[in-house]
Amino acid sequence: MKKIEAVIRHFKLEDVKNALAEQGIHGMTVAEVRGFGRQKGHSEMYRGTEYAIDFVPKVKLEIACTDENMQLVIDTVLQVAQTGNIGDGKIFVTELQDAIRIRTGEMGEDAV
Repeated sequence: MKKIEAVIRHFKLEDVKNALAEQGIHGMTVAEVRGFGRQKGHSEMYRGTEYAIDFVPKVKLEIACTDENMQLVIDTVLQVAQTGNIGDGKIFVTELQDAIRIRTGEMGEDAV
C-alpha cells in the first residue's frame, strides 16, 4: 500500500476530487496548509499598503491506495491539478505499512 500526499492549489481541489472519483478512488483526507517553495510567497495590497505574504495557502490531499492504483492516482492528480505555472504543488509517495478500519477491524488493503 502507498500513501500519496499531494499539495495543490485551492481552486483545483474539486476538479481533482471529481477526477479521482471517476477513476474509482473515493477516499481522501483534505487539509488547508500554507508553505512556500520556489514561489517564495507573494505581495498583496491592503488599504494602499503592500504586505509580503511569505506562506502561500494550498490544499493537501492524503490518499491511501493499493500499489496497483498508485500510478493511476498520481497520473490523475498530475493531469488535473497542473496549470503549468510555478506553485502548482508537489506529490509525495510513501510506503504505508498498515491500515485499520476502526468500525470493523479490517486490516491492510481491505481497510483502504
